[in-house]
Amino acid sequence: MSRLKYKWLAALFLFVAPFCAVLDRTESFAQSPYGNDPFQQQDPFGNNISGNLSANPFMTDNAQQDTTARDTTKKERKPLESYFFDNETRAQKNFAWNIDMSKNRIRMTTIDTLLTDFQVDYPFLKKGVGDAYLGNLGAPSVPLAYYDRPVFRDFQMAQPLYSYLYTPENAPYYNVKKPLTQVGYLTAGQRLYAEENITVLHAQNITPSTGFNITFHTMGTKGIYTNQATRDTDFSLGISHNGKRYTGYVGYIFNTIRMKENGGVTDDWYITGTKLDEAFEVPFMLSDAQNLMQNHTFYTFHSYGIPLRRLTDDDFSMAGVPAIYVGYSLQYDRWHRLYTDTYAGMQAPDPDGGTASNPLPTSPFYDNWYFNATASRDSTFESKFSNRLFVQLQPWDRNGIVGTVDAGVGVDTHHYFQFQPEDFLSGNTRGVNRNSFYVYGAVEGKFRKYFDWNGDLRYVPFGYRQNDLEANASAKLSIYFGEHPVSLSGHFGYSLRDPSYWSENYYSNHFIWHNAFQKENETVLDVHLTAPTVNAEAGFYQSVAGNKIYYGPNGAPRQASAPVSVTGIYLRKDFRIGILHLNHRVLMQWSTNQEVVPVPLVSAYLSYFVEFDAVRDVLRLKIGVDGRYNTKYYAFGYNPATGQFYNQRETMIGGYPMLDFYVTAKWKRMRIFLKVAHLSQDFFNTREYFQVLHYPLNRRVFKMGLSWSFYD
Repeated sequence: MSRLKYKWLAALFLFVAPFCAVLDRTESFAQSPYGNDPFQQQDPFGNNISGNLSANPFMTDNAQQDTTARDTTKKERKPLESYFFDNETRAQKNFAWNIDMSKNRIRMTTIDTLLTDFQVDYPFLKKGVGDAYLGNLGAPSVPLAYYDRPVFRDFQMAQPLYSYLYTPENAPYYNVKKPLTQVGYLTAGQRLYAEENITVLHAQNITPSTGFNITFHTMGTKGIYTNQATRDTDFSLGISHNGKRYTGYVGYIFNTIRMKENGGVTDDWYITGTKLDEAFEVPFMLSDAQNLMQNHTFYTFHSYGIPLRRLTDDDFSMAGVPAIYVGYSLQYDRWHRLYTDTYAGMQAPDPDGGTASNPLPTSPFYDNWYFNATASRDSTFESKFSNRLFVQLQPWDRNGIVGTVDAGVGVDTHHYFQFQPEDFLSGNTRGVNRNSFYVYGAVEGKFRKYFDWNGDLRYVPFGYRQNDLEANASAKLSIYFGEHPVSLSGHFGYSLRDPSYWSENYYSNHFIWHNAFQKENETVLDVHLTAPTVNAEAGFYQSVAGNKIYYGPNGAPRQASAPVSVTGIYLRKDFRIGILHLNHRVLMQWSTNQEVVPVPLVSAYLSYFVEFDAVRDVLRLKIGVDGRYNTKYYAFGYNPATGQFYNQRETMIGGYPMLDFYVTAKWKRMRIFLKVAHLSQDFFNTREYFQVLHYPLNRRVFKMGLSWSFYD
């Protein structure tokens, strides 16, 4: 293990030790968990009790009391009294959530133990209609839906890898009655180009309020095609305490991604015009290029609640009383990226384009070799240290019409480093430091189960990114027909933000730019109608972006001179006829300027399957076919040197139906996975299976795997 990793572990231990030591002291201020609340009629271990059992467990009149000596020095374990969780949530055996580093809130999530979408093994294909990607696991991807495309304001190079990364906002936390361990393993293809996906999760509660979890995930492939190997490894450690007044989280995240880069095929003809027996026979532009990206994140979050009236035995938690919460959060991120290649490893161009049976590129993959004519070694580094102090007012009831009102201040310290031309002479390695100060606020509330609303605002009054502004407002109205809800939700957002540092400042062997872009602005409106009982959903979104920054056909960033409008309509309907399920997701999109914001007109994901109990309450089977399709459009290109998708106008891509056949099963606590990916290869008299310019999807391959959950 490197010295850097030892330093991280030492720092983590020094921070966690005092954190754990104060838990019992802090909770000593909380009231007794037992009172008149019906939920309190359970002991700390979840056993039902009725009144005060004392030494007469059967509560019979005039019964003889048990006079056996008891250990009165043993401390009684407190139940989970946190204001974050309602009685229904506490009653669950296991549940999970994510934290909000800016506000004293959480977002409930699910623990994946079902067969639902278990056959979807690529993480970027699980949401909506999926992503366009380079063809293999571990490679960059970009969502087909414009509203799902991530925007990384910090370390933009990681944006195409968003679906693999752990962050403090998506790292899960767990509360489990018994220790939970999940182990998953998936493999595909022959050993020569095998693909594998390994996940290990362990979550355990020390007390009902205090727990920890460790998640390790590694995935990658040796590559079906030349120089296509990837290896993504992610690690997350989290410690949480959710007490009656005090809440605390400490976490550490490590992400590392290694990708060999082949630059795409030398000519699409090798995929569409001929059928080579072996995938490794297909020639690609780069043979020894690769990207390495690493990220370390340490974060901690603390809040303490002060009730505005005296707590009584009836107050199981502080969720139902007026209160003020004071909190602090800290987050440190560091990113490093290294790109390497050689001139000898680049496919030599032929001005005549080669021959009909052996086409070659007519121009070099990279036009410029600024600093070294034989090899590249481009390194970039970025770190950010964030401190936030906030208060949250709970005027009446946390679930009231005005549930919480938040206000906070934050300071971000940014550090950027890359070699610039003058550094080769001066030896400067100091980098660039920038600081920003911002204020933010939020409010949210609800009326029973019928109406939810919230709003938030963030503004940078001075420093780096001065006058940046983000504002959002959302509301949800639910109408119930008996026990069947129909919900109408809407969201409005406006943002004004400085460009990413790397879109304005970049020096490398192949690309150099120094831009002075204007602030980007975007107005977003979306509306959704959902009816869970009939498995139906309809959505509409509208986005108007001004001064939009994008990467042009030459691979360098540009800024649009006119606003761009993007409109989308999303439809989802799942039919069920006995054991037969017919699930449909369809997205239609229109862009007023495809050169700035390219989107396919129609994207669809269909899943048809049968699901039934092969052995009742023991073995459940799911057998089906998944299909993905989008209409032709000028899809993205990808440049390994910058690690970014760019807008190309060379070739329209799409119109290819991608089909997968699968069988999944759940046997007690084990889920089993069998799949023939890209079943449709050679089915439709076309081999145009591209989603990104010159990057073919993988050939047909058989996959298998399992996931096993342990609860002890």
